[in-house]
Parts: sequence; structure tokens; C-alpha cells
Amino acid sequence: MSADLEQDVWGALRGLTAARIGLRRAGASLATAPLLEFKLAHARARDAVHETLDEARLLDDLGCLGAGVLGVASAAEDRQHFLRRPDLGRRLAPDAGSRLTAHAGPYDAVFVVADGLSASAVQRHAQPVLAEIMPALRAEGWRIAPVIVARHGRVAIGDAVAKLLNAGCVAILIGERPGLSAPDSMGAYLTWHPRPDTTDADRNCISNIRPDGIGYADAAFKLIYLLRAMRAQGVSGVRLKDNSDRLRLSSQEPARLE
Repeated sequence: MSADLEQDVWGALRGLTAARIGLRRAGASLATAPLLEFKLAHARARDAVHETLDEARLLDDLGCLGAGVLGVASAAEDRQHFLRRPDLGRRLAPDAGSRLTAHAGPYDAVFVVADGLSASAVQRHAQPVLAEIMPALRAEGWRIAPVIVARHGRVAIGDAVAKLLNAGCVAILIGERPGLSAPDSMGAYLTWHPRPDTTDADRNCISNIRPDGIGYADAAFKLIYLLRAMRAQGVSGVRLKDNSDRLRLSSQEPARLE
């Protein structure tokens, strides 16, 4: 196969994925262009991990959702402590408890937005996703707590937030570990009645939320489906199956002629 034909074959496949496939080589090494692109992607991923959250701007963006918004911090003092001590990111700062209990429910659900390992992910994607979810839930009578922005937070910090606010379930939107093709991917973790002994097996996860992954509308559809199912069945995690894709496909099927 000639080099030009081989490039044409890989070029068609590259149009279907962001993965690095069929990269040009110079002898045993990568060619200069793909090598430089790889180094740039690696630098962007490293920068995303260390980037700090613009909390003031995010609070302002989320303020238009109509549920109120509060900012709290984890027990990690700064970004370096957060990265070196994952356990601190799972706990609230000492002064956060009084701030949250002042707004205690009962609520049906609370949404938490945490920077996680990619602050830019929630900075860009959290507001568009919540803007589609919250009106739909309110229309069904859900009591929604103020949106909580948790600086230097990891997934489990949502459990403590839900307990202090007296919320039946928590959905935490969090920046995922950056990859070489997606430094700004956001994940969503949903937990029914979180407890101190809650594990990852008790959570449902939606990963890769971003325009080039799971788009905002699809992510909102999945989140709403899972929240409804959690409340109806009283479970989450491995005991709750995500059949939202099947439901969405069936709703999009054209009418059949008899």
C-alpha cells in the first residue's frame, strides 16, 4: 500500500474519533508534527489539573438558575493540598457546616458543582447542563436545594452536603481527570440517600460530558432519567440500571406504518 493511500485510509478513520491513530512516523519515531501535537495536548492536560476555579464567575453563572447558589470549600487549603491529599477534598471545611445548615430543607435533590481535577470543565459545562435539568424537575414538583459550588472538592463531598441540607439525593457535577484529547471533560455522580459509608458502588456515573462527548441535552436527559428512577425505586448505583439510551432511541423511532 502506498504512503498516500495509507494516509487516506487513516484520514477517514480519524474523522470518526479524537483518538490518536495512524500517526505519521519518521523511522522508529513519530514525525515532528504529531509529536508536537502530543506534547501540546499533554501540557494542556497538566495545566487543567493545576488550574484554579474562578468561583466568583461560576457563582454568577449559576445564579440565574433560580434556586439560589452557595459557595463552600473542602478541607484542602489550596490546590496543592487538594492534589496531594485526596481525603481532604472529600470533607468540608470546618466553617462550611454552619453555612449549609442555615439553608437546610427537606429537599428532594441537591446539585453540587466541584472543580475536581479540571476546573475548566465545570466552568464551561455545569451551567448549560443544569439550565436544562432544573426547570424540568421543578415542573414535576421536585424541591431543589440551592446549588452548591464546592472549591477543591471530590465526589464524596456531595454526601456531606446532602446530609447537612437534608436532601434525599445528590448529583455532583465535577471536573474529570484530563485526558490527551479532552482536558475539560465533566462527570456527574448521582447518589440516593448518601451516608458516611457510601461507596462508589452506590453511585451512578455519567462521564465525558462536553460538546464533543455527551452533549448537554443528552447529559440532561440521562440525569433526569436517573433522578426519576432513583426516587421511584429508592436505590442508586449498581442496583439501578441506566436504560435512558434505550428510552431515548425508542422515542426517536419513526412511526411504523400498519
